[in-house]
Amino acid sequence: MKQYSKRMVIVHWLTLALLIAAWFLGDSLADATDDSKATLAGYITHIAAGAAILLLTVTRLLFRSQDGTPPAMGLTAMDKVARGIHHALYTALFVLPVSGVLTLATSDAGKALLAGDANLLPKKDGYEHVFAHGMHEQLVTVLIVLVAVHLLGAIKHQFITKDDLMSRMLLRRKA
Repeated sequence: MKQYSKRMVIVHWLTLALLIAAWFLGDSLADATDDSKATLAGYITHIAAGAAILLLTVTRLLFRSQDGTPPAMGLTAMDKVARGIHHALYTALFVLPVSGVLTLATSDAGKALLAGDANLLPKKDGYEHVFAHGMHEQLVTVLIVLVAVHLLGAIKHQFITKDDLMSRMLLRRKA
């Protein structure tokens, strides 16, 4: 069975690590905003994680076009669902950071960062009328669901189907 290229595997797992970090950073930032304790550093760290995720997603798409991908496991309805989940994951990984940028552009957070003044950061309910922020939060939920379905599919292949599909996304190469 053909495996993904090493660089695609590395980008896959780095993206996952950054997604987890960005999620926790965003959750902490939301709590700090509600408590009026958010900091510019908190925003900058979350933004950096989101920017890195977007960069890794674009890089991964570039690597896919250069390195190719292993063939699909089959043509069943579930295989088509899996392909749709992958397309949805890529879409979410691109649109989520874009919605973050739009949130900055249309809220007081962007003004605070440009001014370097934490006093201008949004406080509790400060994003109530910022459409992009609501979209950003909804996309986080969508991404969590997509990742969960993706993970369940991997678990199914590993423990039920036992077709060794997960080995395609490991750095260790089969002989």
